[in-house]
Amino acid sequence: ATRALHTQPTTTAATSALETLRSQPQKYVVASVAGRKYLLAPRDLLTVPRLKDVSVGDVLSLSEINEVGSRDYTLRGNPTVPPEHVRVQATVVEHTKGQMEVIFKKKRRKGYQKTIIHKQTYTRLRIGPIDIVEPEPQS
Repeated sequence: ATRALHTQPTTTAATSALETLRSQPQKYVVASVAGRKYLLAPRDLLTVPRLKDVSVGDVLSLSEINEVGSRDYTLRGNPTVPPEHVRVQATVVEHTKGQMEVIFKKKRRKGYQKTIIHKQTYTRLRIGPIDIVEPEPQS
């Protein structure tokens, strides 16, 4: 016994929703990158905390897509949209550092003062086109 309609693999409602979204001129996705959710559109420049295992020029495939939509229609995942339906790629543009942060610690009347200067490292990603994949006809 199945619990609900949205737990079944691909229903006709989801397929028709994907076809409707495919015909829309502008699309967006809500994707999880490095543990946080971001609202992304094609050609966006995204700054995330440093991704250590990538280098400049690498192309990443975003697999955790929570929502895909356009101005008129939205398709939400439960909790994610399956990666075989929506394909989004991001290119690593650069590894950079944020602005200088000064952390000052003090304990009053003890003569203890400590200054820590720190720059947070970030990775910048350029979001590619949002491709809604056509399902293969089942025979």
